[in-house]
Amino acid sequence: MLRSVADALISVAFAPQCISCQTVLESPTRSPACDRCWRNLRRYAPPLCARCGAPLPRPDAAHECLASHSALSALRSLGPYEGVLRDLLHALKFDRRRSLAIPLASRLRSSVDTLFDDADALIPVPLHPWREWRRGFNQAADLARALSAGGLPIWPAVRRRRATTPQFELDADARHENVRTAFAIAGWMPWQRARWMRRIHGRTCILVDDLTTTGATLEACANVLRQHGAREVRAIAIGRVVLQKK
Repeated sequence: MLRSVADALISVAFAPQCISCQTVLESPTRSPACDRCWRNLRRYAPPLCARCGAPLPRPDAAHECLASHSALSALRSLGPYEGVLRDLLHALKFDRRRSLAIPLASRLRSSVDTLFDDADALIPVPLHPWREWRRGFNQAADLARALSAGGLPIWPAVRRRRATTPQFELDADARHENVRTAFAIAGWMPWQRARWMRRIHGRTCILVDDLTTTGATLEACANVLRQHGAREVRAIAIGRVVLQKK
């Protein structure tokens, strides 16, 4: 009852708008997006590539997938980075609407639940400390916390050891080179790194990020984990940027 009263008062006094379609929200305390936009959120549905999760026109369709030598065994995402999903991720990441991590993670989990089978931990993709300090939070860590409601622990086992050029400014080849040596096992002291190596050794880890385009960042993090003993590395992201073929 109190929430309903608060929603009514806020709607009348401030007329807050949906972050995607700009209609006045009926329940602003529940979400910054309206129910219609949540229903219209485009999500990937089968058939999907069994490895990289890209949508396929038919189950037996040929597809240029992750490289055979990829450190990632599987990659899944909620939907394409466009429309409502783009607006939601932008609000989470840049407008600090951190409460959106919970409903987004819930929808991702329901879409890729089998990816969590026999997994040992969630590992959020780290930001550079300076960028995280400026933003005030790491959106990948927020998503990992929301996903961990099912019981998986969160291991900050990877650190970003150098700042990099934002990936959106680069082409596909440059993205991989940009982050190739940007990550390392967590810990500044040898004993800290040794502790994380013992923990991930022989384990199945799931990398968590908000967005993927070429998979370069996830691949770079997966390489670090595999090089330090992880048995398998999978990855999930909320949005997937669909590059136009030239």
